[in-house]
Amino acid sequence: MRIAVTGSIATDHLMTFPGRIVDQLIPDRLDQVSLSFLADDLEIRRGGVAANISYGLGGLGLDPVLVGAVGSDFGEYEVWLKEHGVDTGAVHVSARRQTARFVCLTDQDANQIAAFYAGAMTEARDIDLGRLDPLPGLVVVAPDDPEAMLRHTARCRALGIPFAADPSQQLARLDGHQARTLLTGARLLFTNEYEATLLLERTGWSRDDVLHQAGAWITTLGADGVRIETAGRPALTVPAVAGVRTADPTGAGDAFRAGFLAALAWDLDSPHAARLGCALASLALAEVGSQAYTPDPARLTAVITETYGTAAAETIAAHLGGAPCRR
Repeated sequence: MRIAVTGSIATDHLMTFPGRIVDQLIPDRLDQVSLSFLADDLEIRRGGVAANISYGLGGLGLDPVLVGAVGSDFGEYEVWLKEHGVDTGAVHVSARRQTARFVCLTDQDANQIAAFYAGAMTEARDIDLGRLDPLPGLVVVAPDDPEAMLRHTARCRALGIPFAADPSQQLARLDGHQARTLLTGARLLFTNEYEATLLLERTGWSRDDVLHQAGAWITTLGADGVRIETAGRPALTVPAVAGVRTADPTGAGDAFRAGFLAALAWDLDSPHAARLGCALASLALAEVGSQAYTPDPARLTAVITETYGTAAAETIAAHLGGAPCRR
């Protein structure tokens, strides 16, 4: 099954300030703030939800199609993604705007001042999934320009393409009608626990209502694992990988989605998909950067064996054997 992943493609610029931001604020001058911070270091990381998911899928040998909008500064990033098994042929390159960028300053108390420049991402609404040739077997609608997300789900329904709804942080930008439209008819729905609560509030639907609109609702629970719900069946919880050294949580959810979707593409069931997703997320957690981990089959098999047992590892490893170990 060929998977197309729509959503954000971005570059993160992360800086560290050795002092405390609050010490620079003058209480009776907050109406006229003009501050400049001398940062100790700068880390530039590749990011964006769609790019992160595609990176994981590419590392597992799925050859995903990345669908999103970038600027003319995308060249080096594009080479990286291609080297890691991602098809970038459907990426729209803006003639006017730069690739989306997240700029963040973090102080010694972990307080942050940040800005997100959407840039070329606003042009994702002009992308027509009907132009993909051949049409994919599944489309992931990940956080993106809200109009693009709604257009992609509408096109999937019109073209009869199964899709996975992954609204994530864009739930805050969607009204009730838009949120309901986004997930109606989805084959899969991905949220974390907080987003699950927000989704119910935003749509005005009950949990049963959501389950009758989406084929399966997958909710990541952090250290408590993953909950899988389908209409008319008891919820299933798959435990997370224990004892993981967390270097950076950014992108772990995207790695989980990549593992889960890869397993479904191999016709494995949802519990095995969740196990692979959790194992891949554990590798991502141990590295700094959303695309710094390597989906090494041997490491994944060892993690799955230790956490979920030999039988689960043998079932999943039969498919991992064909996955390249890209570095």
